[in-house]
Amino acid sequence: MRHDYHLQYDVIGARFEESKNTAAFSAADTHTLLTVLDQLGGVKGLDVLDLACGYGHNTRLLARAGARRTVGVDTSAEMIRLARAYAEGPEGPEGLQGLQGLQGLEGLDVPAGLDGPVREADRAGGTAGAEADGVRGAEAIEYVTADVAELPPLGAFDLATAVYLFNDAEDRNALHAMFRAIRTSLRPGGRLLAIVPNPGAFPHADWSPFGVRILERIPEGDAPLLRLSFLTDPPVPFTCREWPHQEFAEAAVEAGFASVSWQPSRTPPPDRERDEAFWTAYRATPVSSLMICTA
Repeated sequence: MRHDYHLQYDVIGARFEESKNTAAFSAADTHTLLTVLDQLGGVKGLDVLDLACGYGHNTRLLARAGARRTVGVDTSAEMIRLARAYAEGPEGPEGLQGLQGLQGLEGLDVPAGLDGPVREADRAGGTAGAEADGVRGAEAIEYVTADVAELPPLGAFDLATAVYLFNDAEDRNALHAMFRAIRTSLRPGGRLLAIVPNPGAFPHADWSPFGVRILERIPEGDAPLLRLSFLTDPPVPFTCREWPHQEFAEAAVEAGFASVSWQPSRTPPPDRERDEAFWTAYRATPVSSLMICTA
């Protein structure tokens, strides 16, 4: 049975933004990604490719942190529409929450005036080298609707980020195609930083307190199918594949990455809403891990 994952995100649309804004696992993912980027020297002056960009939350953070060129890619046309819509006016607090709650991000060199709108230019999918309405520089964001397994030529990048991309690979061929496309897009020495879900949670771990619930695990195809819900009000159902981390590592090596390493999820500082006991429980059964691949 084949599942069209981009269609579910077309349907979810703006509700996906709501789920990310209210989910603890998403706060941990953002903290993990930006903390490690800080340790690696930040993104200022780099060409950055944000894969599975969704409505552009992380894409905007990367652009504001000083990336020379920022390109967001998502297979869902509705997600790309939402991402582009943020160019039409101030974003409100959403973009700030991802940075202001984090510590030790000086290396990201975040520019002043983060509460202003980011100018976002559109690039038509598959049009390599096309001008993005004449807008360039750290504030220019290009958005592309494309399947990463069939990524059009977009140029060379120093960094690629991918948050919950590979769990949407329908089969092993698609998974390997994703890694090959990413490796082709990276300059020698470039890095892929990927947030990937931890397998084997169901039925042993309950992720409900952290914003997502696994409802069913269906053995089929190259990897089991998971039925889940984002715990918004009302809940938002979605599906993905449960790939072992070893499959990701093998696909990365086959694609030509020189090294693959893993880091555990990191959690934000405790606050009144989520205290240290809450984050201790999260670290005991984390939703995700960080995969780092070097070209």
